[in-house]
Amino acid sequence: MTWMRAMRIGYNPRIMKPVLLCLHVIVLFVFTIGCTGQASQTLVSNTPSAALLPSSTVPVPTITIPPTDPPITQTAQQTYVQEFPTSPTATSIAIKPSPTYDPKIWSGLPVVPTISPRVKEIYARGHELGNTPNAFSKIGDCGSTPAWFLGDYDRGPRYYNLGEYQVLNNVIQAFQGSYDRISLAAKSGFNASSIFSPLWSNRELCQPNESPLACEYRVHKPSFAFIMLGTNDVWHQDSFEPQMRLIIETSIDLGIVPILSTKADNREGDGSVNATIARLANEYQMPLWNFWAAVQDLPDQGLQDDGSHLTWGPNQFNDPQVLEKAWPVRNLTALQVLNKIWNYVSSP
Repeated sequence: MTWMRAMRIGYNPRIMKPVLLCLHVIVLFVFTIGCTGQASQTLVSNTPSAALLPSSTVPVPTITIPPTDPPITQTAQQTYVQEFPTSPTATSIAIKPSPTYDPKIWSGLPVVPTISPRVKEIYARGHELGNTPNAFSKIGDCGSTPAWFLGDYDRGPRYYNLGEYQVLNNVIQAFQGSYDRISLAAKSGFNASSIFSPLWSNRELCQPNESPLACEYRVHKPSFAFIMLGTNDVWHQDSFEPQMRLIIETSIDLGIVPILSTKADNREGDGSVNATIARLANEYQMPLWNFWAAVQDLPDQGLQDDGSHLTWGPNQFNDPQVLEKAWPVRNLTALQVLNKIWNYVSSP
């Protein structure tokens, strides 16, 4: 059909709807960071290839936890609203004042954060709303799928070795069922805007016009959510902060504790995406998992030659050579963060 003929016919939904869908698919494909090839390597083998074996031993980064939270002095404003299904008696949790914060210090923040009392308040509210106390969701791109992130911990001990980190056994057992679960809000190419587009929702499990985020929260009803975005947002940073605010506020309103993660790469060149993530975590008093800090002492900062993908290794925490690779360090530090939060909300 020529353009002139199309103009004579006019807008035809039966024709234009598939065309628009194809255009959306093409756009997402362009922005995908190419996890497919790397993921296949993980699924084929549980041991690193010869090309990935390190030449020297680098110790796991030391984690320093500050003793107290900063003083509270300023107020955060809630600006974005979106409808999500909640219980009939649910009420919104007000956004509270946030601590003071110097945005230049984000790179020096600890990998495992101090936990704010705000977390326990949100967790308790989620319990009232019927959220599953020991369930978490993964919100992000292909790096948030079970093949890469935490999936082994539902598959049994033969898929991992905790080494000296046996203390993590408790949190692994507590959250069985969440590790290997495929999130409805984690997909290759996702960015902070994709999370809200019904176009990318699972048509079998999600309701009409329901976004991936709303669908995941409704179906899984978690108490916690790892928010791992930013790598695919470098081309449209103007929308990153507003969308991240909406993700955070939506989570809080539903009684779900958002665990914000910095990213290992610096595709934007100035670290501004991570700076924004850290600032928002401070503003909303939510846990910041500073994964960026965890990979700085690894060879090539844990990145492959493309400067985006993480270096691969199995989840064998008893092997110092494996812990020179970013993927096992990512899973180890994620478990440490989840363990600290879980112990905090479970305490009297």
